[in-house]
Amino acid sequence: MTVRTSIATLGMVGALGGVLVAAFAAPVVAGAGLAAKGTADTFTHLPPAPREEPLSEVTRLVDASGHTFAQFYQANRTTVRLDQVAPVMRQAIVAIEDARFYEHGGMDVIGTLRALIANTRAGSIKQGGSSLTQQLVKNILVESAKTEEERDRARAPSVSRKIHELRLALAMERKYRKGEILEKYLNIAYFGAGAHGVEAAARRFFSTSAAELTLTEAATLAGAVRTPYSTDPSIGRAQRARLKERRDLVLDRMAGLKLITREQASEAKASALGLKLKPEPGGCSQSEHPYFCMYVHRELLTNEVFGSTAAVRRARMERGGLVIRTSLNPKAQKAAERAIRERVNPDDTEVAAEAMVEPGTGWIRAMAASKKVGPGKKGGPRTTYNLVADVRHGGGQGLQAGSTFKVFTLVTALKEGWRFGDGFDTPGSLVPSKGYRDCAGKPVNDPSAQVFNAGGEGSDGGPHSLETGTWKSVNIFYMMLERKVGLCDVVKTARELGVVRADGRPLREVPTFTLGVNEMDPLTVAASFAALGARGRYCRPLAIVEIADRNDRRTRVRPDCHQAIERPVADAVSHVLTGVFDKGTMRGQDPGMPAAGKTGTNNGYTSAWFAGYTPRLAAAVSVGDIRGSYRHPLRDVEIGGQYYGSVQGASLPGPIWVDSMRRALRGEENRGFHGPDMSRFGGGHTPGLEEALAEERGETRERGDRRGRDHPISKRHRKIIEWLLGERRHPPRNRW
Repeated sequence: MTVRTSIATLGMVGALGGVLVAAFAAPVVAGAGLAAKGTADTFTHLPPAPREEPLSEVTRLVDASGHTFAQFYQANRTTVRLDQVAPVMRQAIVAIEDARFYEHGGMDVIGTLRALIANTRAGSIKQGGSSLTQQLVKNILVESAKTEEERDRARAPSVSRKIHELRLALAMERKYRKGEILEKYLNIAYFGAGAHGVEAAARRFFSTSAAELTLTEAATLAGAVRTPYSTDPSIGRAQRARLKERRDLVLDRMAGLKLITREQASEAKASALGLKLKPEPGGCSQSEHPYFCMYVHRELLTNEVFGSTAAVRRARMERGGLVIRTSLNPKAQKAAERAIRERVNPDDTEVAAEAMVEPGTGWIRAMAASKKVGPGKKGGPRTTYNLVADVRHGGGQGLQAGSTFKVFTLVTALKEGWRFGDGFDTPGSLVPSKGYRDCAGKPVNDPSAQVFNAGGEGSDGGPHSLETGTWKSVNIFYMMLERKVGLCDVVKTARELGVVRADGRPLREVPTFTLGVNEMDPLTVAASFAALGARGRYCRPLAIVEIADRNDRRTRVRPDCHQAIERPVADAVSHVLTGVFDKGTMRGQDPGMPAAGKTGTNNGYTSAWFAGYTPRLAAAVSVGDIRGSYRHPLRDVEIGGQYYGSVQGASLPGPIWVDSMRRALRGEENRGFHGPDMSRFGGGHTPGLEEALAEERGETRERGDRRGRDHPISKRHRKIIEWLLGERRHPPRNRW
């Protein structure tokens, strides 16, 4: 039946309507505008078809390999074309919802009259009679409603609402072909269990696609549409029983319409529902990689690149049906997660967090932490903070970065003409009473403070060069070096390398800047060290590579980089920092590849860090107590089932870094660093250093000789002991 035929039929109904309907409830009919005189006008002068907003769809985050690891949605929906829906599903939905769909022009007159009489008697909607097109109209009105009031009007159980719906349905039939209407209905309908649209329902109920639905599966979904809440199989046994009843009703209806045989119906009814409920998690707490998800989520909501206002950005994310390709590298991510999991438990109040960044692009390759994500009590196994990122991306206040900041002073010194071997004699402690000015030119000396070398790092004083002061992480040496090159120059170097505080406040420009008194997050530190791996090219951390909308229009996000320091200076820094592994605080922990890095142990053991890089990948690891680093220092603690008298940069963050980097780069080409320009950086001298080193070597030999005399052991055993004491880089080969 065409629209014109439907309207003609309604005209005849109108001629009888006043007599027929008045007999039941004249006041209700008059209030609904159904008096005989007005009926013809009501259905011949139609409004335009309802305005259709794009349906809300799932936004998916995928990693670099294309695997979905998180999704956001207002409604779990994936729109599909009609030819992507199994024919049996199309037949099933039409059979149970509107058997005369292909015959009428938007309204099933017979069914509508029957329902109209019953509803008029009752004074409200008591009996269905809606065509599939009418149901589509209702769903469109609900979906496009801006307020709860509008949604309530679209669902109101009143005769006037049904009349309005009828008129819009007739307008829809004028505008669209039957196939288009059916496609729209299948995509907008709610099937229960959080599944909007047939594709999401097929995935949610049967872990399949709409195109692959079988007869029994299609009948089940078609049966769920009428009462999606009372037949929601995810709720319980009673709901599944009602769903089976509805499925069997659909099968009988299909057999009655000769769409299938009675035998097919009987065989299908004898089978179980065959549900394969597939969870469709939404939000970051249910993501495989929640910290990376949280970072992307905040970036989408706060960055104006993705929309002019917060409301526009949120709507686009939750309704847009976007596919967001991220920079997450599955191999690196699993490596970081495993290295942390092997050493720190979620129940520990101490927290380990790691970020990995690719030098030269800024792509974030991994973000991991020891806590799970979700609400919970303070200090428990869950957190709602992004422990890897700054406050802007959902993080906390950060942790003091400690001696990792000495690298910025080293960079500054090499920029300003210092050479390898240059250095000076250092005392055992220092009072920063003069010589320190911030970038505003203001003196920031602190005569009341006394700085010592941190336990586990540094020494009691003596001559040190750029190399030995770095390898041993000597606080006093670096305080004096910072004063010589200028505090402000060091601050400027850090800023050029992307350093900003985790809480977003200005950097503290104080004498102990080089000792890392500013609170940082692992991602910011990793990105700054990545610049050294990229020979001085700093790139802002990026997690989003490309965004594809529902029409497959793609927007690529380009790296935001600049040359922060000269290449030769970066090469010289890398040359010094490689010695941390074989001559310094990380001696004995071989990453198995060319690598450079720096430990960070704060005075008082409030936090511990390791940050380092290769030409392919940079990473930073932090450890601190989630209850507060100052109130709960890392002394006399048990972490991951292991006791630590004190946690230093080399004792926990360092091993996490080494293991994670080994696994992340396994199978990759171990490209080395560019050698330093010795004509520019070689030839320095530190008075008294050679003698001090010789004396140190002599003491080491003397200790070895004493061990040899006191303990008559073989040469091989002596080598093993030297390796255990850290005096040998590699264990002796096993020849047994």
